[in-house]
This record gives sequence, C-alpha cells and structure tokens, in this order.
Amino acid sequence: MDRDQARIAQAEVCKTAKKMYNSGLVAGTWGNISARIDDEYMAITPSGMDYEGLSDEQMVIVNMNTLEYEGNLKPSIEAVVHAGIYKARPEVNGIMHTHSTNALTVATARREIPPICEDQVQILGGSVRCAEYAMPGTPEMAEACIKALEGRNGATIANHGAITVDESLAKAFTGSMVLEKAAQVFIDSQLLGGPVELTGEDVDTFTDFFRNKYGQR
Repeated sequence: MDRDQARIAQAEVCKTAKKMYNSGLVAGTWGNISARIDDEYMAITPSGMDYEGLSDEQMVIVNMNTLEYEGNLKPSIEAVVHAGIYKARPEVNGIMHTHSTNALTVATARREIPPICEDQVQILGGSVRCAEYAMPGTPEMAEACIKALEGRNGATIANHGAITVDESLAKAFTGSMVLEKAAQVFIDSQLLGGPVELTGEDVDTFTDFFRNKYGQR
C-alpha cells in the first residue's frame, strides 16, 4: 500500500464526512463515507464518532478482502458493503452512504424513483432503484446494494437510507445531493398527480452528453 496515497484518501474522507454532516444528509453519527486507496485497501469513517471532531488520522484503513483494519478505532459497520462495491465496481473510487430525509422516505415505501430529473439521469444513470432490505453491516446488504447499483451511481436502501458511488468521492457527494433532490421532487410531484418520466431515448441522450460533452473537456 502506498502510504502517501493512503493519507490522501484519509484526508479526503475526513473532509467529505464533515461536509456531509453540515449539508444535512445525515444526523448524529449516522451514515458513512469511504475512498479507495488501491485494489486492496480503502479508507472509511470510524464507527459511531462525531463527524465534527474527526481528524484525518482517525479515518480507518481497511483491507477490502479480509476486512482487517489498522489502529484502535473500529471502522463503520458498513465496511463490508463498501468493500463489496469496490470489488464489484473497479471504476468506483468513492462511496457515500447517507440517511437523508427524502431518500429515506422513498426507501421506507420501497419505491423506485423513476427517471424524472435531468441531473438525476446524468449523474446517477437513470432510475434510482431500492435495494432489498437486509440487516445493516451484513454481506446480504452488500449484495443487495451491488444489485441495485448495477448500471447506476445511486440507489436507496429499503428502510435504511441511500448510497451513491462514483469515480471520485467528490462526485459521489454530488450524487448524494442529486439523489436527495430527486427523492424530494418525486414525493412532491405526487400532489400533482405524479411525475412524467423522461423517455429512454432522453435518458440515453442526457447520460451521453454528461459523460462525453459536458464541461471543459
């Protein structure tokens, strides 16, 4: 393991954890964040610690194959979920797991968020599926999340929360904000008779545009 890369990952996770807390995506010590170090190791938030008081060095380095970890602090109970996703998705380098209100509302109803917002389909890849319910921190939960995230960068988790992934932790954070907004729009649109979905052609067009043409490339 490259120790310099590990320190960079720890700093990024710590900074993003505080940003997540201040954004209202979580309450208390709930939720967790990780960043890939390499094909074997990741840095993840410690279990049950106040985000505002965290330091870079407290981000726990975990072996994704064995779940063994360095230091005296236990990693998040969801380490098995993060590790499973990294192994299944080699292109993913950052993962956000949140308990934001609107995403959790949709997750408790176990509803899929259809493709209704342009930024939703651009960043998350289309509809937001709901992962089947499983006990937190179990291989079963990891498998459910991997399935729900197939071809997507975001999903809700039944009765639990939401999860977003991307090629960087910064992009996964943006995905969390977009997923929460899409969940709110989905809920609010029910008052107007329900949302009108984007067509499959539109979804493909927006996704291609965002990935290949958007921004200063």
